Amino acid sequence: MGTYHSTRSRQQAVSARAAVRTGLAPDGGLFVSDELGSTKLDVATLAEKSYRELAVEVMGLLLPDYTSDEIAACVDEAYGDTFDADEITPVVPLAPRTGEAPDTPSYVLELFHGPTSAFKDVALQMLPRLMARTADEGAAGERIMIVTATSGDTGKAALAGFADAPGCAITVFYPEGKVSRVQELQMSAQEGSNVAVCGVRGNFDDAQSAVKLIFSDRALAERLGARGTVLSSANSINVGRLVPQVVYYFAAYAQLLRSGVITAGDAVEFCVPTGNFGDILAGYYARELGLPVARLLVASDKNNVLFDFLKTGTYDRRRPFYTTTSPSMDILISSNLERMLYHLSGGDCELVAGLMASLAETGSYTVPSALIERIRGVFDGGWADEDEVSAAIRDCWERYGYVIDPHTACGYHVLDALEPAPDARARVLLSTASPYKFPRAVASALGLEVPDDDFACMDTLAEATGTQAPRQLAELASKPVRFTDVAEIDELGAYVEQAAERFA
Repeated sequence: MGTYHSTRSRQQAVSARAAVRTGLAPDGGLFVSDELGSTKLDVATLAEKSYRELAVEVMGLLLPDYTSDEIAACVDEAYGDTFDADEITPVVPLAPRTGEAPDTPSYVLELFHGPTSAFKDVALQMLPRLMARTADEGAAGERIMIVTATSGDTGKAALAGFADAPGCAITVFYPEGKVSRVQELQMSAQEGSNVAVCGVRGNFDDAQSAVKLIFSDRALAERLGARGTVLSSANSINVGRLVPQVVYYFAAYAQLLRSGVITAGDAVEFCVPTGNFGDILAGYYARELGLPVARLLVASDKNNVLFDFLKTGTYDRRRPFYTTTSPSMDILISSNLERMLYHLSGGDCELVAGLMASLAETGSYTVPSALIERIRGVFDGGWADEDEVSAAIRDCWERYGYVIDPHTACGYHVLDALEPAPDARARVLLSTASPYKFPRAVASALGLEVPDDDFACMDTLAEATGTQAPRQLAELASKPVRFTDVAEIDELGAYVEQAAERFA
């Protein structure tokens, strides 16, 4: 994977470092490499390797102009003492309390053992370290302003990763009133001298679209550049966010190998709750690097634009937007789908550019029939409405004695509704967040009393299930709120510029 270029054009090739530093391609496309899949990992050796060793190997393939020593240092810094599980992302069996286990066993890949109790930590503890090693791509003394829109979890994970990071500042926008109370407190109480947090009057798609416009605003870039500031992103549009997520698919496979559930070469099916398509795209990248993936299941909530796309070949965001108990999936414009379209179309930049132009101008696009068939050869999926999410949380607890959050519940529902792929020897459900980030929704689904206060609700949930709230979430109750700003969509560019002036 030597150079990267935009999904919409090959006119400008850049290094992996430059792609990480820049975040978004100049034409609004996402950075991709045409060498994806040219080198495969030997799955027979995975069982022998720790998470950190796998991270060095996988990331070294995808970011080749970082030296192996640099990657190893980033891995040590990111995962040295920031996660509360030795495996970083442990695999846990879903063992029935009663009755026989199914022929194809199911497992949960717990991605919430990092500092903010969400899967975004795996990548966002890594991205600042990768970014810090891109100074040679910028001018002397240049400062990076990270600008990120969040549907709930990315914001806090990015803030935690970039807080007080040398040479960086970060501004996070979230949809006001459309994230959980715990998620909002995690962001508004964030410590650090280089962070800014602002609510947005609108939904996540509004905020994400506004942030993309900020990146394409050349006049703003020139004004910031005159002050020594350049913009970059911590969203999954940044390849530096995507690459670290590829690792935990290999780590899950390695754990299944060590447990004797599978042997090297056996196919595994992965079910991924996703809105922006980054988490599941990482599974596709793992597949291209040689991981035996039987099928990738896209799990959506009531905002089921991805499900409809897989079934019809038409992506249409012109539909009602629903605020659900799984806010990190309340998305109608799925940015990372663009990378998947590029790869599965055989690298057809002209096609991708046309599809993205149609989405921007009309709100929809339809892919050629041959392309949607190739997509269906890799991806399938389903979706869960709010009643089904609650039922999934309850069923998982009653059947397996395992507590899941609403996002994971969408995946649980889809996994339960679909038969295993014929060649799948095991099924893995990616659990994207601790249930304690959404205590009210989980307690309600379990039929528990739901106190008005989220932290009292955490206590209720802990007592009823014999589990424990992560320390970093429980401690939020006593943390002072630092940020109360709220802005209109058309004010976000000015907000970033003001933040840059404060941090300069």
